[in-house]
Amino acid sequence: MLRARVQGQHARVTTVELFFDLVFVFAVTQLSHSLLAHLTPLGAAETVLLMLAVWWAWVFTAWITNWLDPDHANVRAMLFVLMAVGLVMSTSLPHAFNARAVPFALAYVAFQVGRTAFMIWASGRDPSLRRVFVGILAWFSASGVLWLAGAFADESLRLAIWGAALGIEFVGPAAGFWIPGLGRSDTHEWTVEGGHMAERCGLFIIICLGESVLVTGATFSQHAMDPTTVGAFLAALVGAIAMWWIYFNAHADLAAHAIAGSDDPGRIARVAYTYAHIPIVAGIIVTAAGDELALAHPLGHAEAAAAWLILGGPALFLAGGVWFKAAIFQHLSAPRAGGLVLLAAVALAWPHLTPLALSSAVTAVLVVVAMWETVDYPRALARLQARSGRPGAPPAA
Repeated sequence: MLRARVQGQHARVTTVELFFDLVFVFAVTQLSHSLLAHLTPLGAAETVLLMLAVWWAWVFTAWITNWLDPDHANVRAMLFVLMAVGLVMSTSLPHAFNARAVPFALAYVAFQVGRTAFMIWASGRDPSLRRVFVGILAWFSASGVLWLAGAFADESLRLAIWGAALGIEFVGPAAGFWIPGLGRSDTHEWTVEGGHMAERCGLFIIICLGESVLVTGATFSQHAMDPTTVGAFLAALVGAIAMWWIYFNAHADLAAHAIAGSDDPGRIARVAYTYAHIPIVAGIIVTAAGDELALAHPLGHAEAAAAWLILGGPALFLAGGVWFKAAIFQHLSAPRAGGLVLLAAVALAWPHLTPLALSSAVTAVLVVVAMWETVDYPRALARLQARSGRPGAPPAA
């Protein structure tokens, strides 16, 4: 059931992996709508926790399909079962902190523990990999107790208990999934195929951007086509295009090339694709919610909640991009860091702007960053070649 690794060849992303990802299209939509329905500090905290749980469920599945062959019948069956469990988890998201707490927690724990147990069974021919996942199973089992305890606890305690459960899971990779007797695993044991991991995470970004476009289109269709609404629609659409450009134009290929050529791809994948992608994904979800508010109310004073979404989404996206590129290329991304400075300048003008004007200004910043990234590509390519000592690298997109 393990993938056959061929030196120098990229492990392809299969159609069953893409089919599995469809469950998370629905999950991302649910998160965006939940955020809009609960625009309070508590609602934001709850949505953040649920978003982190959804990401953690997806990214660990991406890790195991990096090792397992999705074309094998048993692996496909496992992914289909996870899809069913994932749908229960996704449908429970809007009411996970009240009426649907138990179904959500049961589905989430079954997803994480069940998938990891399957991986232990499937990796029998690789003792090193099996040992890694024994440690992962122990950590997920420990956090699972808290997830279930939180589901049955009083609602006032649920956020704290689930936060502790998620904290255990997020510390796990950094701690090498240490358990008594077996110790901790080293990232050199995480024999990840870098190109495949980069492609899988890129496809999840496409899911999130696609959800953003769907929200924009659905909201636009419900309003009259007057100049302000059309302006808000164009600002949202161009912003989504700019986000795609920033993430995918050329530098995504460089990142895949860098991780594939690393002597410790597991370390890079742990930081760049497991952790640094969290603010990138969160930023796209928050931006979609902000775009929906700007489309619904383009004129008048931009309320604080709307401003936080319109500004905060792109800020999270760019901050995650700075972290991602630092983990991959070991240098600060001037375009993305510069974009954060420009967003701070826009934030100073927020009290004097309408939602439409604020959204348009933020979109302009994203376009500037996208153009800056394109201009910066030759320098990034030269830095990668100098560090790797190899002249070959992906061509410019």
